[in-house]
Order: sequence, then C-alpha cells, then structure tokens
Amino acid sequence: MGPRIEAVSPGIPRPTWSVMIPTYNCARLLATTLNSVLSQTPGPESMQIEVVDDCSTRDDPEMIVREFGGGRVAFYRQPHNVGATENFNACIRRSVGHLIHILHGDDWVLPGFYDRVELSARRHQEIAFIGSRAFVVDEGGQLESLSPRTPTLERPGKDVTPFVYANPFRTPAIVVRRQFYEAAGGFIPELIHTADWEMWVRAIGYGGGCVINHPLACYRHFAANETNRLARTAEGLRDFLRLGQIFESRYGGFNRTAFIQMVANAAAIQARNFRQVHDVEAAIANENLCRELTNGI
Repeated sequence: MGPRIEAVSPGIPRPTWSVMIPTYNCARLLATTLNSVLSQTPGPESMQIEVVDDCSTRDDPEMIVREFGGGRVAFYRQPHNVGATENFNACIRRSVGHLIHILHGDDWVLPGFYDRVELSARRHQEIAFIGSRAFVVDEGGQLESLSPRTPTLERPGKDVTPFVYANPFRTPAIVVRRQFYEAAGGFIPELIHTADWEMWVRAIGYGGGCVINHPLACYRHFAANETNRLARTAEGLRDFLRLGQIFESRYGGFNRTAFIQMVANAAAIQARNFRQVHDVEAAIANENLCRELTNGI
C-alpha cells in the first residue's frame, strides 16, 4: 500500500469537503481554479480549501490566493520541492474533511461538481471513490477531448479489470473519502507519473467506486506541463512498467505480456507524434523504449 495517513486528531472540526489544490509554477492559471471552486462553495464549516505549493520557483501562488481567495483559501508552501506525488500526500495529510478532492492548480471544476459528487457520496456511503468524466483542454482552455466513459462504474462496483491496462480517469474529476486513505495509505512515492492511476485502481478495488457519466471537471494538457515532459523522455512510460509490476503482484489474472505490449504501442505512437513535430530527441527516446520492450516480449 502507500505511506501511512494518520486520522484527523480528535476535537478538530470536520467539514464534509477538503478541496486541496497542489501547485508548482502554475500561478498564472490558479485564479481560474480558485474561481471555479469559490463560485460553488458552501461555508468554511462545510468545505476546507487550501493551496499546497511545492516550493514554486518561477511565480508566486500565494499572491494569487490573497488576490482571489477572498479570505476563504488557506495557503501552505513546502520548505523545499518534494515532487508531485509527495505533494499529493501532503495535501491528504493537511486535509480534515471527509471527502478529499485533489484539484491541480491548473485545472478547474464545472458548476454542480460538488453538489453532484456529494449526492453520490451520500447515496452510496459504502464506496471510497466517486468521480465524473472530464473535458481535456489545452493551455488556453480550448476543448480537445472528453475522458472515456466507464460503464462498469455507473453503478457502484469493485471490478478493476477494465482499469489495469488503461487509465480513463482525470484527477480533477476524482474524489476519495479520507477514511480510505487512512486505511490504505497515500500515493506511492516511487511512482512518478502513474501514482494517481495506481491510487484510483486501489480505491476502486478495495473500497468500491462509481463514476457520474457527465463531464464535471476540466483537465489541462499542454506542452509545458509535467505529463508532456515525461512523454518526451519516455520516463512516463517507464513508470507504466513499474506500475505493471505492482498490478501483477496485486491482481490475479493480470496479463503482464499484454500490459508490456500496450506500453510498447504507446511508445511507438509517442515517437511518431514527436517525429511529426520534428522533436527528434523525444522521438528517439520513445523509439528506443519501444524497441527494448518489443525485443523483450
């Protein structure tokens, strides 16, 4: 499992929600994130909102919180950079609410997100994971795609079989009960790019989940973000292989060969895409990984 998450200390007021907003060098987009939450937030007795900055070096997210937070948003700055996965765990540890929403500082939620997710959480008290579909947008907020439908979770369930070979979930659209994190631990620090994928599968498999078949959040994907950097070096796909080892040890019937073939195919697609934009270095990195995996199958 993941690193230990302590229970909230007795006597601390427990709102329904903790909206925890991890940031790193994305302050220019943070106002949109904050406004999307604040436009539909209940009072502080029902929702904690906090920005957790991973020691940004190129901007000042605290200034944005002061300007747009209206006194409703707390701010915490890591004393040194700990990386995205550990910053997610810091978000969980600093949360006090029953439902935890980790909302990237460059993403946002659509009207009705909190009402609809809370309704599902109240209706299905037994499940740990509640989510929705999400729009995938570019840096300017223009629509690129819609996250896949997950019909097996439109009613609560624990079957992770559809999700161990592909991740249909987008983090800003996912909410997990704090009680689950306390029981099963936080995000695995050794996973760089796939820590969220592992967590969502773990939460569904052990705690049960459901997904609202409607887009209620927006996930930004653009050239400057960490996902794209890891694609250029193929390190993101090498992280898939580390995740595959975890899935193989945890889930009976996991097909390791099929998983490796999936990663090889993804490397080939990334290589082709980078060739098309004349990014030779990135193309070679992905071609090398594809060749390595194909020879090993």
